[in-house]
Amino acid sequence: MRKLLIGLGVVVVLIAGLIGGLLATGQIGTSTFPILLNTLFGVSGPAADDATVRQRYQVPEGFTLELYAADLPRARFLRFTAAGDLLVSRPGAGDIQLLRRDADGDGHPDARETLVSGLKKPLGLDIHGDWLYIAESNRIGRIRFDSASGTVSGDIQPVVEGLTDDGNHWSKTIRIGPDRKLYLAQGSTCNVCEEEDQRRATMMRFELDGSDPEIIATGLRNSVGFDWAPWNGALYATDNGRDMLGDDFPPCELNLVETGRFYGWPYYNGDNIPDPDMGADPLASERTPTPPAHGFRPHNAPLGMAFLTGDALPPAFRRSAVAALHGSWNRSTPDGYKVVSLHWTAAGIEERDFLSGFNRDGDISGRPVDVAQGPDGAIYVSDDYAGAIYRVAYGDTGASGSDQDMVLPTVSRLDKQPPAWLADADLPRMAESGRALYQRYQCQTCHEQGDNPVSLDGLSQRLGYRAVIDTLEAPQSPMPVFPLSEAERRELAVFLLWQPGHKQ
Repeated sequence: MRKLLIGLGVVVVLIAGLIGGLLATGQIGTSTFPILLNTLFGVSGPAADDATVRQRYQVPEGFTLELYAADLPRARFLRFTAAGDLLVSRPGAGDIQLLRRDADGDGHPDARETLVSGLKKPLGLDIHGDWLYIAESNRIGRIRFDSASGTVSGDIQPVVEGLTDDGNHWSKTIRIGPDRKLYLAQGSTCNVCEEEDQRRATMMRFELDGSDPEIIATGLRNSVGFDWAPWNGALYATDNGRDMLGDDFPPCELNLVETGRFYGWPYYNGDNIPDPDMGADPLASERTPTPPAHGFRPHNAPLGMAFLTGDALPPAFRRSAVAALHGSWNRSTPDGYKVVSLHWTAAGIEERDFLSGFNRDGDISGRPVDVAQGPDGAIYVSDDYAGAIYRVAYGDTGASGSDQDMVLPTVSRLDKQPPAWLADADLPRMAESGRALYQRYQCQTCHEQGDNPVSLDGLSQRLGYRAVIDTLEAPQSPMPVFPLSEAERRELAVFLLWQPGHKQ
C-alpha cells in the first residue's frame, strides 16, 4: 500500500509539473485548464440541459436541434441497430448503453439500459448479422445480439487478442467494411516517436473472425474515426496532428486511406513538412508520404466521422460527411469544439460549421466525440464533456427541438372554478416572483426572441391557472422541465395570467 501511495504521489507531482509547464510556456491558457483535466482524467464539464442547447448552439438554416439524451457521463461512440435503438460506448464506465428508440415521438429515448458491462475501456463498436463487435483497449470481441429485441446472449467471444494499450491513444475503433471485413484503427503510444508495436498508428484489416490480419496503412498518428464514401466506396479517416509545436501547427487531417500508403507520422506533418524532432525518415528511399485529402485547423482533434445518405437532406449535402471536432487542449486559445460538415465539390473538400456554439470565448460547454446518422435521417452527436447526445434533423423529420414545433393549445382550458389558493394570494408579490423566475430560466428566448417565437400574448384568454401549472409540472417536449416547486409554479402562473383588477 505504501509503495502504491508513493507511486500515486509521483504521478501527481509529474502531472502537476506538466500542467505548470504548459501554463508557463503558453501551450495552454487558463480557460483550457478544465479541458486538460477532461483530456487527462476524464473530468466532466457542466451537464447539458435544454436551455443551453436552445440558447447557445447553432445549426444550418433548415435544420433543427434538440437534446436527445442527457446524464450519459463520458459518452463516446455511437452505433444504431436495425430496430433504431442507439448503442453508446463509455470507456470510462466500461460499458455499452442501449437507448431505446423514440417510439412515442417525444424527442427522447423511450428507455436506457446497460447492454454489456465489465469491459476494458470500450470505444469502437459495430454490428454484423447477429453479432455485436466491441473494441476494448486490448482486444476485439463479439457477442450474440438480437437487434429486434435489443438484447445480448452468451459471453463475449474473442476475435482479436493481444492488442497493446500502453501509452497515449489506447482506444480502438472498428468498423465492418463494404467488403465484409473487420477494420481496426489504433493510435500511437506517444506524441512523436518510433513505435515498438508496429500495429500502432496504423489501419488494419481482418476477416470477421479475426483471421488474416494485415496492416493496410501506416503513419496515422491517431485515426479515431473512419467511414466509406457511399458514392465510390473510398475509405476516409480523421487523424489528430501532434502537439507541442505551437498554436498553429500542425493541422489535423482527413486522409484518403488506400492500401500500402504511408501517411507521414512521425516524420512528416500536414502537407509532408518534416518534423523538427524526428529528423530524416530512415525509410525515405522506400516510401513517400501521402498528403492529407483535407486539413482541419491545428489541434481541433477530429474524432468520429460519418458520411450522410438519404434524399431527405438538402442538395448541398448530397456528397457530404460530418465530423466531430473534440477541441484543443494544447493551445493557448481554445479552438474546435464543434461538428463540421465536409462537402466533396469540384474544387475539393469544403468544410463548414454544422453544430457549433460549444466554445464561447473560452467558455466550453461541450466536446463532440462521435456522429451517426439514424434510421430517421437525423444526425446524432455524442458529447463526453457534457454527457449528452444531440439530435440534428432537417425539416420536420421526426421529433424536433425547434421553437416552431412547440405549440400552445388553441382550445381554451380556463378554470371552471378558481383554485382555492387564489383567494388568499398576494398576487402582486407573486407576479414579481414569477417575473424573476421567467427571467432566471430565460423563458424569453423561446417566447419573445428568434425568428418564430412562441408568443404568450392572450394566454389568459386560453388557459387557466391549473392548466398553466400542469404544463409547468409536466411540459410537452421540447419545452424543458424546470426544477420548480409548487409555489414557484403558482408564481409563474400568476405572472403569466394575472393583471391588476383581473379576477380569474
